[in-house]
Amino acid sequence: MLQLSYQPEASHYVGGGYLEDASGVSFDCLNPATGDVIARLYNASPQIVERAVACARDAQAIWAATPPAERGRVLRRVADLIRERNEELSVLETLNTGKPISETREADAASGADCLEYFGCHAATLTADHIPLGGDWAYTQREPLGVCLGIGAWNYPIQIACWKAAPALACGNAMIFKPSELTPLTALKLAEILTEAGAPAGLFNVVQGMRETGAALTEHPGIAKVSLTGSVPTGRAVAAAAAGQMKHITMELGGKSPLIIFDDADIDSAVSGAILGNFYSTGQICSNATRVFVHANIKETFLARLAERTAKIKIGDPMMDDTQIGPLVSEAQAEKVQSYIAKAEQEGATRITPALPLPEGATWVSPVVFADVTDEMTIAREEIFGPVMSVLEFQTEEEVIARANSTEFGLAAGVFTSDLARGHRVVSQLKAGTCWINAYNLTPVEMPFGGVGQSGIGRENARAAIEHYSQLKSVYVSMSRFENSY
Repeated sequence: MLQLSYQPEASHYVGGGYLEDASGVSFDCLNPATGDVIARLYNASPQIVERAVACARDAQAIWAATPPAERGRVLRRVADLIRERNEELSVLETLNTGKPISETREADAASGADCLEYFGCHAATLTADHIPLGGDWAYTQREPLGVCLGIGAWNYPIQIACWKAAPALACGNAMIFKPSELTPLTALKLAEILTEAGAPAGLFNVVQGMRETGAALTEHPGIAKVSLTGSVPTGRAVAAAAAGQMKHITMELGGKSPLIIFDDADIDSAVSGAILGNFYSTGQICSNATRVFVHANIKETFLARLAERTAKIKIGDPMMDDTQIGPLVSEAQAEKVQSYIAKAEQEGATRITPALPLPEGATWVSPVVFADVTDEMTIAREEIFGPVMSVLEFQTEEEVIARANSTEFGLAAGVFTSDLARGHRVVSQLKAGTCWINAYNLTPVEMPFGGVGQSGIGRENARAAIEHYSQLKSVYVSMSRFENSY
C-alpha cells in the first residue's frame, strides 16, 4: 500500500491562521489502512479555547453586518475552491479515514461543496414576514444566534464540517468546529479555503481535542448553539450540558434503521439498497439499514443474490480506484465489530457469507450477512457501525411495521415495493426522520436530514436547517397615538 503522511502547519486554525500550543496533550492521527502515523497534533489548551471564542465573536459581528448577498458569494466561492481541489481533499480524507478513494471523490468534499453552494444561494433569500394588523402592523426578522459550535464525527469529516458550517454562516453566525480526534485533518483545509474565499478572520475556527475539549467548548458561555454528530451517549451528555445554559442544539445521532422489502419488490434493486445501506463506508454510516426485513415469499431468492454479490466485493488498498471496501477507522472499532459478529453466532444467527481475503492489519473486517436473525438478538438491537447486515423474515405489513418501530432509535428507514401506494402508506407509519422508497442512503442537500426519538433533535440540510441556526424577532408597529386605561 502507498505510504503517505500529512503534517499540518499547526493543530488549530484560529483567527484566520494556524495556531499551535504544545502545552496540550499530543495525539497521533493514523492511517487506518496501514497503522502509520500521518500527523501529530495537540489538544486545545484553555488558552486556545478562549482565543477561538474571542476571535469568533469578533468575526461574527462583522459577518452579521455583511449584506446577505455578499455572504452568499463567499460561500459559493468556497464551494468552487473545494471542487477545484477535490482530488487533494479526497486523497487526504481517504488517508485519514480509510474510505476508498472512489467513495471520497464522490461523497465527501464534493457533497460538502454542494451544501455550501446551496446555502450560499439561499443566503440572500432569508427574509421573514410582514403582518397587517388593521391600522397597525408587525414584522419579523431572522437573526443569527451568534457563535455556533460544531462537533464532528469521524466517518464523514469534511462533509459534516460543511453541513454544519454552511447554514450557520449563511445565517450570519460564526462557527468553531471540533473534529473527531481520529479524523482531524480535512477540517483544517476547509478553514484555509474559507479564509482564501474572503471570510473574515475567525469566522470558522478549528479547535482540536478529545472529549474534554468538546465539553469545554459546549459549556463556554460564549457559545450560543451546539450541533453534534455522534453517538447517542455523547449526544445525551452534550445536550444536557447545553440545556443547562439554554443553548440551541442540533443532535444528529445513531440509528438501527429498518429496510423493508416486500415480495413485489424488484429483487436486484432491493439487494442494491441493502448492500449500499450496510457496506458503503465499511458500514460506518449512522443511517445504515442494518435491520433488513425480507418477506418470507422471497427470502431465499433475496439471500442467494445477496450472498453472490457480497462475495464479489473488492476489499483492499483504499487508494486503489477499484477498491470498494477499506478498513474500519481504528483497531478499537474493528474489535467492537468483531465482538458483535461473535455474539451473533453465539445467539444463533446464520452467517451466509464467507470471510473474504483481507489485507494484513487489525482494522480490517470482512462484510458479513446474517440470516435467521430475530428481533431479540443483540445485532438486531444495538448499533454496530461496521459491515454487518442482519436479515429478518416477515409475513404481513402490519407485523413488519410494528417490528420496525420497536426500537429507541428513529433516524432512517426504507421500503422496497412496486406498489407505491403501499410504499407511502408504510413510510407514513414508520418512526423515522428520514425515509426512502425504492432507494436508500441518498442524502441530497435539498432534502432535510435528521432523526426522531434517541436518534436526534433538529434537522440538517435544506431550508429546514435555517430554523436551527437562526431565531425570529417580532416587532409590533403602532401607527397611532398609544393610550391605555390607567
